Amino acid sequence: MDRIEDFQAFLAVVDKGSLTAAAKQLGRSLQSVSRSLAALEQNVGVELVRRTTRRSAPTEAGLAFHRRLSAALSEIESAKHETSNQRLEASGLLRVTSSTAFAPLYVIPAVRAFLAAHSKVEIELELSDRYVDLAAEGFDVAIRIGELPDSSLKAKRLADLRRVVFAAPAYFSKHGRPRRPEDLRDHECIVRTAARDGDAWPFRVDGRLRTVRVAGRFRTSGATAANEAAVQGLGIANAPLWQVRPLVDGDQLELILTRFEPPPVPVHAVWPATKLLPAKTQMFIEALGKRLKAEKL
Repeated sequence: MDRIEDFQAFLAVVDKGSLTAAAKQLGRSLQSVSRSLAALEQNVGVELVRRTTRRSAPTEAGLAFHRRLSAALSEIESAKHETSNQRLEASGLLRVTSSTAFAPLYVIPAVRAFLAAHSKVEIELELSDRYVDLAAEGFDVAIRIGELPDSSLKAKRLADLRRVVFAAPAYFSKHGRPRRPEDLRDHECIVRTAARDGDAWPFRVDGRLRTVRVAGRFRTSGATAANEAAVQGLGIANAPLWQVRPLVDGDQLELILTRFEPPPVPVHAVWPATKLLPAKTQMFIEALGKRLKAEKL
């Protein structure tokens, strides 16, 4: 019997609580599972499962072995599937969800290139700023900005997004430039009212993260409105760089306090935890990650 099958039998016995249930899950005979367990115990030299007539329970050594073995087999399976997927051709419908602001600028260009390279793939992109339940709503992958909560979802970090402070050249000509974050208290700052703690801007000062309370005569709930207000010279604003990159490149806005920028915000691709990630999903995630890394985010 293959040693991997011995390992699988042991994990199933512990997870299911009996040899009979493990045999049913694995599609093997009770005798086969029993032989696998006995062979594994003989090999490691310690009792892993204590059997009774009604159930089978792991010993203390068995529990510790189960924790290590479960993680190891999961990595082996992932490696096998990733290697196998490299030989497969991407095909079928790929359902993706992403935020309403980020997707048009950065996901759509990746979609265009991906569809051009994979003629058998169709993509459906759902734009939403709510927390989408991928499994319940049938999505293959979500592109999410920010730290991820603990969940059963799989994830891959694709890029890091800078958060920057900026204003129009005309504003700086009239009011001067702040040299340190605390100088913002003496400036007109554009507050985003829809953001939590929108008037508390984060900075990294002397290696520590700190916030500076800001205020100004103009406030708005909209990110686009805040950025345009900065272009119009209404004050200094704060936003992810990707939102204002065209305005910065076009010299309509100038970045300040760059050496005090807070830690970047991550972008992840997340997908339901499955043993086999379809080639279309894996290849799209890789293509999007490569594209985002090439951007000045």
